[in-house]
Amino acid sequence: MQRRVALFGLVCMSLGGAFLGFRVVVSLGTGHSEMLLHPSMVLHLLAALSLGVLWLYCRTGRRRSQDVHLAEALALLASTGFYTAMAAYIPLMARPDFIVLSALHYGVVGRAVFVPSSPTRTAAITALVGVPVVVGTFFTYRGADLSGLPEAFRPEIQPAQIAAGAAVWWGLTLALATLTTHVIYGLRREIRQARQLGQYTLEEKLGEGGMGIVYRARHAMLRRPTAIKLLAPEKAGEDTIARFEREVQLTARLTHPNTVTVFDYGRTPDGIFYYAMELLDGATLEQVVEVSGAQPPGRVVHIIRQIASALVEAHSVGLIHRDIKPANVILCQRGGMPDVAKVVDFGLVKQLEPEGAALTRTGAITGTPMYLPPEAIQAPNKVDARSDLYALGAVAYYLLVGDHVFPGKTVVEVCSHHVRTVPPLPSERAGAPVPFDLEALVMSCLEKNPDRRPASATELLDKLDACTRPKPWSRADAMRWWEVHGQRFREARTRSNATVSSTIAIDLLHR
Repeated sequence: MQRRVALFGLVCMSLGGAFLGFRVVVSLGTGHSEMLLHPSMVLHLLAALSLGVLWLYCRTGRRRSQDVHLAEALALLASTGFYTAMAAYIPLMARPDFIVLSALHYGVVGRAVFVPSSPTRTAAITALVGVPVVVGTFFTYRGADLSGLPEAFRPEIQPAQIAAGAAVWWGLTLALATLTTHVIYGLRREIRQARQLGQYTLEEKLGEGGMGIVYRARHAMLRRPTAIKLLAPEKAGEDTIARFEREVQLTARLTHPNTVTVFDYGRTPDGIFYYAMELLDGATLEQVVEVSGAQPPGRVVHIIRQIASALVEAHSVGLIHRDIKPANVILCQRGGMPDVAKVVDFGLVKQLEPEGAALTRTGAITGTPMYLPPEAIQAPNKVDARSDLYALGAVAYYLLVGDHVFPGKTVVEVCSHHVRTVPPLPSERAGAPVPFDLEALVMSCLEKNPDRRPASATELLDKLDACTRPKPWSRADAMRWWEVHGQRFREARTRSNATVSSTIAIDLLHR
């Protein structure tokens, strides 16, 4: 988009400069060199330079999309203002309003064809550009010198009527530009969704996270359902690319059946990074609670045990997930077994070894506010394996209660509770009995002091086994749940994309 906007600015500047050059040649050829400093010439030059500034801005460095949109709007507004003001210095016999309207009409419609933009943005920019056109037309005719016009035409010069005509014309221009963008935007979106990535064909967008977009895809030869995670192009800075590569490399090292499996990694010809992983066609724990509320203790133990098992492997190779939360655990069916938990999204994973330090920002809070351990807020550099256990305890609490440990309206409020507030017992929040030793284990994971939590994921597993077993969660129980709630989950999938449990990154050193 930035490249297209830059090229659009260059083309418009070149066309404006070409017509200005033509006027200069005509002025010199007819012996009217004084016209070179005429106000219309100066305004014409400023209009072309405004678009040249847009070209220079967009061709140097990587800009945020919001900054490019703002620069484009300002450049077009400035250029339109100069061209409209220029019309006031052109004789009315030449119909300067018609010249400006025609030129801007083709420019705006050309932008709709060439620059990637949503219909709403195109309509907004076109309407914005139309304001100086209509207002300028009115004042051009209101203050015009009519002495050079035949007397028969003078009574017909009504500034308000001519401005109204310009407004109607510009309204048609707005409709045409918006319709053009709507058609092309839809075609671009369809092409993007069907983009071929090596041996993979993208089929459907599944979700979007802090670092990338996930699509359902299939392999051309194997016909294997696959999930493809793309690094969003606007986020593809050097640090982000390094983190993205590191995510796939670290995830690929993990082989536990409760950790998502990575198949492949690559880069498209146009520079988009991606990796392929197993398609988990199930429900996140967040969606499970959304459709059926608090979960039976037996199911909670069944799920937490699988997550803890996955963390045993990750921690044993020196990796901390740092973003364990319901949205990052997917329940799916594997090998005919329902309720198989899969831990996903290792985008914030931290290596305990020194070589990982370069990509983990010092003094930065990273994670999801509802599941941040106190040390991640107070001393981010001291995060260790026990921090994942705090988040896992918060997930267990969420499943037992059907709500977050500390629901709050702001990030600051939630983080403050994690640091200072002792949460009520799950049985008190849920209004239902929870096995005493299971409840005590969950609360021990939520201790503020890491030394008072289970020392490792292995110890957590041992304590789970030692708990008084609640009613076991059987395969038949899981099958019945999916029969009852599966359809509701599919209907709720699109409603679950926007959630308060989003991942944050706060750089404390630069605040």
